[in-house]
Amino acid sequence: MSLSKAAQTNGHLWGARSRIWADVQEGQFAPAYHAVLAHAGVGPGTRHLDAGCGAGMAAALSASLGAKVAGLDAAEGMLAIARERTPLGDFRHGDIEALPFEDDSFDLVTGFNAFQFAGDPAQALREAGRVTRPGGMIVIMTWGDPAGMEAASLVAAMKPLLPSPPPGAPGPFALSDETALHQFAANGGLRSVEVRDVDTPWYYRDAKTALAGLGSSGVAVKAIEHSGEDAFIEATLEALAPFRQSNGSYRIGARARFLVAAP
Repeated sequence: MSLSKAAQTNGHLWGARSRIWADVQEGQFAPAYHAVLAHAGVGPGTRHLDAGCGAGMAAALSASLGAKVAGLDAAEGMLAIARERTPLGDFRHGDIEALPFEDDSFDLVTGFNAFQFAGDPAQALREAGRVTRPGGMIVIMTWGDPAGMEAASLVAAMKPLLPSPPPGAPGPFALSDETALHQFAANGGLRSVEVRDVDTPWYYRDAKTALAGLGSSGVAVKAIEHSGEDAFIEATLEALAPFRQSNGSYRIGARARFLVAAP
């Protein structure tokens, strides 16, 4: 399958430091994965697709509950780790705008910070709706409200290091607004059910670990490619300083917001 330009770009950016992402940063979002799986009632026999599955932590957690899991991602490096974690999972390289699955194949489709990265997010959501069975559930996760969220300062520190966005391009917190999130789902033909928030605090044992984890996201890789590793380290250490604990570790408050929708 040929990938869209957006998928090719995201595959490169998110695959560049996939092992570090899996080892350090992905687990910072584990509370959100647990919350979604619990809310969805995942258990033995649940058919679960994680669209934009990354290194597969959410899929592995779902499989541990008895689900039959599948995942799709544009980053081959991420998929290799997902397959290591869940050997019986069905992990495929592809584009979330053209899911390689039959209609009504899944009880649950999740997009953990994924759908908004598509070149055509509405098409990605239409695809999610297509492969979800009638009565099934689709979950769209994004950042929580940035107001008062400590992690927002780390996201802001990245902005000067990135290429100038196209006019009108949405920012990282565009979907944190509940009205915008409902509209995002509606644009993809989905029916919103409810919105929930979950705390996902970040912890790093030292500055080296924090720099590695924070530098492993696709957005950070893009910033590093544009402005250089040294500029990234300088900006990130400055943003991290307020959160340094007396033992040299770092604790940073963060929140995720997820919308539950139906096809």
